[in-house]
Amino acid sequence: MNTVSKNMSLINYLKKSGFIKTKKVEDAFLNVDRSLFVLPQHLDEAYEDKPLPIGFGQTISAPSIVAYMTELLEVDEGNKILEIGTGSGYQTAILSYLVKERGLIISIERIRELSEMAYKNLEKLSLYKNVKLIVGDGSLGYEEDKPYDRIIITAATPSIPNFINTQLKNNGIAVLPIGTLDEQRLAIIKKDEFGKIEIHYDISVIFVPLIGYYGFKLSNDKTN
Repeated sequence: MNTVSKNMSLINYLKKSGFIKTKKVEDAFLNVDRSLFVLPQHLDEAYEDKPLPIGFGQTISAPSIVAYMTELLEVDEGNKILEIGTGSGYQTAILSYLVKERGLIISIERIRELSEMAYKNLEKLSLYKNVKLIVGDGSLGYEEDKPYDRIIITAATPSIPNFINTQLKNNGIAVLPIGTLDEQRLAIIKKDEFGKIEIHYDISVIFVPLIGYYGFKLSNDKTN
């Protein structure tokens, strides 16, 4: 089975399982092949619905979680999206496809080598010219390009970071996993036209931790 067939098989599974619900997200998965974002030693597992290691203690999320969070985000063409946790760039690429040329993805990764890996992976898809990659502390958000139509965090957070309220536009949506290091629940945060925030907690998930000022601390970080 070639890569196109394998990707289609994965997409059919995600649709039947209810993770992909809309045509636009299906199209994004059709045009963003996961095999471009995994390490060479895991190519034979690229189309399996499971997270895979990408180095530096980080993972590329399972396709079902990427699809599920993308659907929850309700991305529109032209959106400006802040992504925390670039990783190898798979979720970044899905979002980039959805916002098209008029949109912008600002993606922050604390590990420089992963940000560089993501850049090379995104380069393979010359379609993507609407991505700005930043190396820094994602728990602080990114003031320079605020406000954002959508915010997505792909790492476990101990609580809702302060920047969600200050950097998310009115009528905006944020999706992030909140909880302990062992287990989190997806939080869907919606800000109405007047700036009032509503929070809904969804499925249980397990993500690697968000490390930073408003995230978890590294084991050798003695700050409180």
